[in-house]
Amino acid sequence: MAEIRIPELAESITEGTVAGWLKKVGDKIEKGDYLVELETDKVNVEIISDYSGVLTEMKYNEGDTVNVGEVIAIVSEEGEEPAPVSVQEKNAEENVQEQSNSTFKEEKKERPIASPSARKLAREKGLDLSQVPTVDPLGRVRAQDVQGFQHGQPSAATSVPTPAPAVRQEMVSDDKPVERIRMSRRRQTIANRLVEVQHTAAMLTTFNEVDMTNVLNLRKRRKDKFLEENDVKLGFMSFFTKAVVAALKKSPLLNAEIQGDEIVLKKFYDIGIAVSAPEGLVVPVVREADRKSFAEIEKDILALADKARQNKLALTDLQGGTFTITNGGVFGSLLSTPILNGPQVGILGMHSVKLRPVAIDEERMENRPMMYIALSYDHRIVDGKEAVTFLKRIKELIEDPESLIFE
Repeated sequence: MAEIRIPELAESITEGTVAGWLKKVGDKIEKGDYLVELETDKVNVEIISDYSGVLTEMKYNEGDTVNVGEVIAIVSEEGEEPAPVSVQEKNAEENVQEQSNSTFKEEKKERPIASPSARKLAREKGLDLSQVPTVDPLGRVRAQDVQGFQHGQPSAATSVPTPAPAVRQEMVSDDKPVERIRMSRRRQTIANRLVEVQHTAAMLTTFNEVDMTNVLNLRKRRKDKFLEENDVKLGFMSFFTKAVVAALKKSPLLNAEIQGDEIVLKKFYDIGIAVSAPEGLVVPVVREADRKSFAEIEKDILALADKARQNKLALTDLQGGTFTITNGGVFGSLLSTPILNGPQVGILGMHSVKLRPVAIDEERMENRPMMYIALSYDHRIVDGKEAVTFLKRIKELIEDPESLIFE
C-alpha cells in the first residue's frame, strides 16, 4: 500500500482545498498520473501519484481543507488487491463498527455522509451532524458546514465544492431575498492582501494623460507584418511594458521594496501584468522584460493570460515581480486609482482610449485618442517629484513610440 501525500508547494503555502478529484476509486493509476486538483491561496496545483497501482481510497472530499504532508489517497501497488474504499464507504464502515448488523441499514440512512474532518469538528463542538445543513448536491457534510453552523442557523461559511461557488438563498428579517456566496480561498487571499497594503503603505496616486495617436498609427502600419513575422498581434501592452522599463531605469526607487529599515533596489526588471482570471485578479510576471523584444513580450503576456484563465499558472509565474501594470481600459474604465501589489512600491494603471478635444496650440483644437494613466506609489520611499517624473517619462515615450526602439 502506498500513501499519496500533499507535497511541499511553496514557502508561504501550508494548506489547500480539494478542488476536484481527477480519478475515482478503483481506477488504475500509473506513476506520474494526476490524481487531484488542489486550490491554494495563489494557484491551483495538480497532485500526481508517485506510484503505479489502483486507487483504493480517497481520504478527503471536494471542498475539504488539507495540509502539506497529509495523506490524501491510498494506492495499492502491483501485486496488492485490497478492496477499493472511497471516503463515503469509509464513513459507512465506521457506522458498521458502531451499530449492530440488525440496525445498520436504518442507522446508515439516518446518519449523514460527512468527511472525517467534519465529524471530528462536530464532536469537538458537541453538534449533531444530522442538524448541520449543507448545500452539497450529494448531501455531504464538510468541515466548512460544521464551522459555519451556529445555534442551529447556517452561516456564510457553508459552501459547495469548487469550481461552483457556494450560493444559498434565504430571507432576511423584512422578507427580502438575499444570496450568500462563500468566498473562494483565492478571493479571501486577494482581499486580505489588498487591505494589508492599504494599512502598511503610504499609498498615493498621480495622474497624466497620453495622446495615443502615434501608437495607433504605428500599429496600423505595422500590425499585419508584425503578425506575419511573429505569429502574435501587436498590442498596447508591449509599448507600455517597454516604456515602464525605460522609466524605471531613470527612477530606480519605483523598482524597489522596503525590507525592515532598508530599501532594496532591484537591478532587474520583472514586470507583473495584472490579468483577470475566474477566481479573481492575478499578476503573472514577464521575466527580464528589459531584454525582450516587442514580440517576445506580447507572446509572454498572451501565454500567461491563457494560463491564468485556465487556472494553470504555476507559483513561479507569480513570484518576484518588481513593478506591476494593470489595464482597466479593457473593461471600459476611464480612470481609476490602482492598489499596490505589495511588496512592490509602484503600479501603473492604463485606461480606455477615448476621442477627446485637445488644444494643439492657441488657435487649433483637434479630436485625439487620449488615455488617462495613473501611477500609485508608496510615499514612504518615493517622493512626489520622482513619481511625477516617472509618469511624465511614460507619456513622452508612448507619444513618441519609435524612441522605444532605442531604449
